[in-house]
Amino acid sequence: QVQLVESGGGLVQPGGSLRLSCAASGAGVAFYAMGWYRQAPGKRRELVASLSSGGSTNYADSVKGRFSISRDNAKNTVYLQMNSLKPEDTAVYYCNAVNYNGVSYWGKGTLVTVSS
Repeated sequence: QVQLVESGGGLVQPGGSLRLSCAASGAGVAFYAMGWYRQAPGKRRELVASLSSGGSTNYADSVKGRFSISRDNAKNTVYLQMNSLKPEDTAVYYCNAVNYNGVSYWGKGTLVTVSS
């Protein structure tokens, strides 16, 4: 059974940084793509960043130049480095992984709050 476990969320002041991690467990699982979504109160879940096994990245326009996604394929772990955080980045951040059969998995989410 595949499980995705996020960590690294918390409270940070505007302009600060956080690094989110997502570790995937499940024997023999390989993922085509791993990424991060977020959902702010009253809003729809949206893609933040994704990274394929081949190295292709995709970022939301709102985070380009501030966030950076990376992954360790050997560890099935994906990271999201978030810099220059803004109050509008406040949301629950969800890890997502898609295997080579197109099956999508989700973590339970980690809360990021940007506030002074």
